[in-house]
Amino acid sequence: MQMRLGEALRITLRGSSHGPFVGAIVEGMPAGLLVDEEDVKAAMALRKTGGTYSSKRKEEDAVEWRSGVVNGHTTGEPIEIHIANADARSSDYSFLPDHPRPGHQDMVMLKRTNGEADLRGGGTSSARMTAPLVAIAAVVRSWLEGHGVKVEAHLGAIGSVEAASMNECPPRWANQICKELRCRDEKAAKSMAELVETTRRSRNSIGSRVDLQIEGLPLGLGEPWFDGIEPAMARAMMSIPAARGVEFGHGFGVQLMHGSDHNSPWGGTADQPVLMGEQPDGALAGLSTGAPVHVRVAFKPPSSIPQVQNTLNLKTNQQEPLVVKGRHDPVLGPRAVAVVEAMALLVIGDLMVRGGFTNA
Repeated sequence: MQMRLGEALRITLRGSSHGPFVGAIVEGMPAGLLVDEEDVKAAMALRKTGGTYSSKRKEEDAVEWRSGVVNGHTTGEPIEIHIANADARSSDYSFLPDHPRPGHQDMVMLKRTNGEADLRGGGTSSARMTAPLVAIAAVVRSWLEGHGVKVEAHLGAIGSVEAASMNECPPRWANQICKELRCRDEKAAKSMAELVETTRRSRNSIGSRVDLQIEGLPLGLGEPWFDGIEPAMARAMMSIPAARGVEFGHGFGVQLMHGSDHNSPWGGTADQPVLMGEQPDGALAGLSTGAPVHVRVAFKPPSSIPQVQNTLNLKTNQQEPLVVKGRHDPVLGPRAVAVVEAMALLVIGDLMVRGGFTNA
C-alpha cells in the first residue's frame, strides 16, 4: 500500500500508531534550508496529545533527523524522520481483530490485508501518522515565509458553536482556553469548551471544523486540472483521518449566489493585477490569483466513544455490545489545526517547486 504525498516534494509515511515509531522519507527537499529545532518543537506541541480537550496519550514527539540534515540544514538528499512511540497501550485493543469498532477502519483494513494488518490504535490509518507531516512542514514553513507565503489556521467550529473569522480575531491565543482549543475567538472558545465538557460527560464525541487562510501566493501558482490549488489541497486535506468535507472560498454557499455576486473584478495594473471584492477567490482554474485562499475542513466526531455500541463480532457472527476503552479525543478540531496547516504547507511547497517559483 502506498502512503505518499506530492510530486516534486515527496513525503512517504512509515510506521504505525502502536509500532515502535512513526516517520517519513522526504525526497525533493531543497538543499540549504534551515531546520530550526524550536520551530519544529512549537509545531509538534500544537498537535500534541495530553491536553484538556484531547487524548491523554502522552508522547514526547522528539523528532530525529536520521539523514538529509547536517549542522541544522538540509543537504538535498532524502530526509528520514523518526519519531519514537513511547506511550502506546496496546492492551486497550485486545478486542481486535474479532470485534471491529464502528466508524473505524478495522473491518475494511482487516479484509483489505486478509487479516494481516496491525489494527492497534488505528495502525497506519491513525492520526498518529500525522506527526512526521507536521515536523517536515515546520521546515517548509520557514522556507515559504522567505517567499512571502503565510499559512494560518484556527478552530472554526465545534458542533453549532461558530468562531469569528481569523481576520476578526487577535493574531494569537487570547487565553489558556483559546490556546488549548486553538481558537482565536475568546468568546466562542469559552462556549466550545463548555460544549466539549458536556459531550465528554455524556460519554460521547462531537464534530468540528478547522478554518485555514493562505496569503502571499504568487500569481499563477498551481498546475491545471488535477494539481491545481483546490484539487491538490482537497486531496491532502481529505487524507487527514476523520476529514469529511472541504470548502474553498464561499464553499457550498455559492448555490445561493448569482454570477454577478460571485464574480470578482480585476483591478491594479497590467504589471500588478489585483483581484477586487469583499472575498475574492484565491484560485481560479486551479491557479492562484494573489488573493488569500480560504479553506474550511470539517471533521467527524471521533469514532471511539466510551459507551455501549452494538456491532458485529466476527467470531460469533452476531451483533454484540462493545465498549471502546483507552484514551481518545472527544473532538478532533483542536489538534487538527496543526495538521491542516501542515498539509497546506506541504502542498504549496510541492507546487512552488513544480512551478519554478523558487530557486530550488
